[in-house]
Amino acid sequence: MNVTLSHLTKKFPNRNKKIKDDVTAVNDFSMEIPDGMLVALLGPSGCGKSTMLNMISGLEKPTEGKIFFGEDDVTGLSPEKRGVGLVFQNYALYPHLTVRQNILFPLENLKGKDKLSKEVMEEKAIEAAKLVQIEEYMQRKPGELSGGQQQRVAIARALVKMPGILLLDEPLSNLDARLRLQTREELRRIQRETGITTVFVTHDQEEAMSISDMIVVMKDGLFMQKGKPQEVYDVPVNLFVAKFLGTPAINVFKAFVKDKKLMINDEAVLDVNTSDRDVYAAIRPEGFIVDENGPMTCKLKRIEIMGRDTSVLSENPAFEGTVIRSIVSSEDAPDPDKDTVHFSLKPGKVHLFDIESEERIDY
Repeated sequence: MNVTLSHLTKKFPNRNKKIKDDVTAVNDFSMEIPDGMLVALLGPSGCGKSTMLNMISGLEKPTEGKIFFGEDDVTGLSPEKRGVGLVFQNYALYPHLTVRQNILFPLENLKGKDKLSKEVMEEKAIEAAKLVQIEEYMQRKPGELSGGQQQRVAIARALVKMPGILLLDEPLSNLDARLRLQTREELRRIQRETGITTVFVTHDQEEAMSISDMIVVMKDGLFMQKGKPQEVYDVPVNLFVAKFLGTPAINVFKAFVKDKKLMINDEAVLDVNTSDRDVYAAIRPEGFIVDENGPMTCKLKRIEIMGRDTSVLSENPAFEGTVIRSIVSSEDAPDPDKDTVHFSLKPGKVHLFDIESEERIDY
């Protein structure tokens, strides 16, 4: 089922009584989520991701705008009538019920023509448990399970009714790094097997990029950019998106263009086809090539060996942060005893942004 969000706005009363204006959590947001896709809503804490998810689920009512499931306007429908499955960050399992009873709970609350026999409910519960691979724990209670197992129970409970849309609100944030990696792979497998349209809220850009068909980047309740993860990474529309995506983070320099040359300090580091102006030059860590004859000179601070790759830490007066982090192959690592390192740059890994608007400049 495709989901259409049309000019959604959500405002909350300001808790600071001295300020009369409402707090705008989501601001005139429009987007279409294609049928059968896993879409990640990505952005920093407080950008409106969870509010957006709550409006899709029906837990929050939009101040303005419409929500469509397929052709149906569901803006005024209550959560139980929307046919969605919702998985919370804190699992929200019933501690006094067994795994089996937790999974069965949504089915036992069906009424009228939707009511199922006990046999059918049992079949569906077992099917959901097998899908998330927890069928052997059906008689245990949540307190007897690990965090990852509890999360699987929460997902099974959301899937047991085979909802048209699955909504996941930072479901992996309470898990340790290894379990988070394993569980996100499971989430992707489950989504592909079921084909359910899934909206996944996270602030972890690596998580979003690794399992999503499409990512949507938000900032301060506003839509920034959407697209396939690699496309958004390779062609960020503004400096915020460029900074938010990527680990390690992109390196940002104050620079300028003169006579078709990108100038960082007084060094012409790259040929560019754009007009003379001041710019931000943002260079991905993998965009540096250690080159004794390279045009960009930096003060070498130290080298961190990471096995296959090497992280070169350096400084430059034009750099906006504390230390430049460049990722190169271990074979190409510079001499750690030298005071300076010279780089050539990969054009596809260098992005230019307007100093005032911070919008992308194509060159």
